[in-house]
Amino acid sequence: MGPAEIAHGPMFIGFVFNAILYGIMITQCYLYSVTSKSDRLWIKLFVAILLIADTLNTVFNAMYLYDAVIIHFNDPKYLETANWVFATSPALTAIIAAMVQTFFAWRVKALTSNMWFVTAIMFFTLVGLFCGLGAAIGVGIVRNFIDIIKVRVVGIPWLVANSVGDVLITSILVWHLAGLKSGIAATDNTINRIIRVTVETGMCTSICAVVDLITFLVIPTGIHLIFNSALSKLYTNSLMSSLNSRATWSSRSDSSTPRSFVPVLNSSRSSQLSKNSKNIQGPKRPKQLLVHVESHEMRDWGDKKPEVNMAATNDVPPSIVDLRNNNPNPETRKLQWANEKQVGEAV
Repeated sequence: MGPAEIAHGPMFIGFVFNAILYGIMITQCYLYSVTSKSDRLWIKLFVAILLIADTLNTVFNAMYLYDAVIIHFNDPKYLETANWVFATSPALTAIIAAMVQTFFAWRVKALTSNMWFVTAIMFFTLVGLFCGLGAAIGVGIVRNFIDIIKVRVVGIPWLVANSVGDVLITSILVWHLAGLKSGIAATDNTINRIIRVTVETGMCTSICAVVDLITFLVIPTGIHLIFNSALSKLYTNSLMSSLNSRATWSSRSDSSTPRSFVPVLNSSRSSQLSKNSKNIQGPKRPKQLLVHVESHEMRDWGDKKPEVNMAATNDVPPSIVDLRNNNPNPETRKLQWANEKQVGEAV
């Protein structure tokens, strides 16, 4: 096995996945900027900071690979050691994971108002954050890739805490959303879509963290770097996928979901759920169609046939002719058309 195959081969494969997911992240951020203009300012800033951290992660990974494989080509001694650029990978991954889990903790708080749930999530989030930063520091101290297994004292709690936090967030959200089902088909279908997205995004990051941990402990080479390099991008894409899915849920809910349920779909307004639930609107009243009914009063003129002034027809509908101005008999002045009646029919 060549010197570059031990760590830099898996690292390159991981970087390929990292770059692909970064491209998806860029697309997700663009979609968010188009469809979520009404979001709160702090959420927009949060997404911007997350994108910056994600960009730095990709840039630093590319810098290290270029330095190790291109600049120090045919230098096996250099390939055996890690530098500070490589140590930024676990640090940024831990920071990004903590940011995403904190956002979902806020969502749990907004939906359930249960501080015990939030406390449990934040406990594992902080454990993962500090252990991830500790792993980055440990890599800078150990430096040799062969001895990097020594970092497991903080590496194991880091990945375990991230995985448990993801499972906890997913379980709480699924449990709460399942309790919102009311038996109405349109509402239940929307809830099922939200549950499906929640499970897919939450379990994806959890499974990747578990596989990263297992390969780190079982396989002595750097195979775990394939999963570790892509882990940060899975976190950012899971969050952006959740935010962008609101546009689809809202558009479908306009035609099939009661308006009182819409705040659940939009995380930026989910804290207003308890208030909006009191103002449940019933089905919309149909538009009214106004029907004009014309009633004509007719009399027997005998042998007389009144003349019609055709000039008068220019100012009135063709079916209505004013006979009063052309009849000198005062009695004919009593002739008039009945007033127009309006009948509204609800459609």
